[in-house]
Amino acid sequence: MKWIKLGKIFDPSQHTLPNKCVEFAQSPQTLVLDDRVRVYFSTRVRDQTTKYLSHVAFVDFDRNMQNILAVSNRTVIELGGLGCFDEHGIFPVNVLKDGNRVLAYTTGWNRKVSVSADASIGLAISQDEGLTFSKYGKGPVLTASLHEPFLIGDAFVATYGGLFHMWYIFGLRWKKAAESEPADRVYKIAHATSPDGINWQRDGRQIISDRLNADECQALPTVICVEGVYHMYFCYRQAYGFRQDSSRAYRIGYAKSIDLKTWLRNDELAGIDVSSEGWDSQMQCYPHLFECDGKVYLLYNGNEFGRNGFGLAILEP
Repeated sequence: MKWIKLGKIFDPSQHTLPNKCVEFAQSPQTLVLDDRVRVYFSTRVRDQTTKYLSHVAFVDFDRNMQNILAVSNRTVIELGGLGCFDEHGIFPVNVLKDGNRVLAYTTGWNRKVSVSADASIGLAISQDEGLTFSKYGKGPVLTASLHEPFLIGDAFVATYGGLFHMWYIFGLRWKKAAESEPADRVYKIAHATSPDGINWQRDGRQIISDRLNADECQALPTVICVEGVYHMYFCYRQAYGFRQDSSRAYRIGYAKSIDLKTWLRNDELAGIDVSSEGWDSQMQCYPHLFECDGKVYLLYNGNEFGRNGFGLAILEP
């Protein structure tokens, strides 16, 4: 895989976003429509306590991914009510066409006391080509379990052979680099299947091997099938020091499979890395693969976890 970087294509500070959001365009994910490509992302606003809330917004590009056609001007998916799993934000969201409707798999998060947050995966459905979504109930479709005790999120869903496949992350543990430091999370990538996109059967195992160490954090898997081979991109980082030290921050990883069960990791084949300078010189994170008009694209965030927007790369033929 060899990618040609096309640069940063969206900066949230240059647009008026719904919910008075002014920062971040994280985890860009696409819905390819007949006349445009709709890119959903998570943005942020501070509440009355000055803490962040994450909201879903979108920007429409033409099918060449060169011109912005529109930016959402209203709420796409409402946050949850008091005590709900998505009370404080939705980040990220993954969308999937399903006949005449669009399914959105949300990562809803809520604040905690002893640690920063917890998360679960919810479902919302659109009947208007992804302009607005209604939640499929107030609770999640995938949440903590006996062997996946917290932080269930980052769903990427696709259908193969009449079956829904979900790749997602689950938390293994919270750890402190030092007693005086707040706890940081460790999470891995897993897989589940469903006949209907609602009821899920988990594989019950980590499917991507560690490269850094046992505390490596793996996030946001995205999968595409090219010539009978399944390609997964994801991001990974060290558990500690990633906010201050760019060498410990997110990088993009790669794995491939021929059966959707066994994945062979080889990050050297990812074909993309941080730049020597500029918007993606310190980190690359939250990748998303998609196809449009015979071309394969990769959307991703750069420095500061997408505070200043997202960029695009195209796969060499």
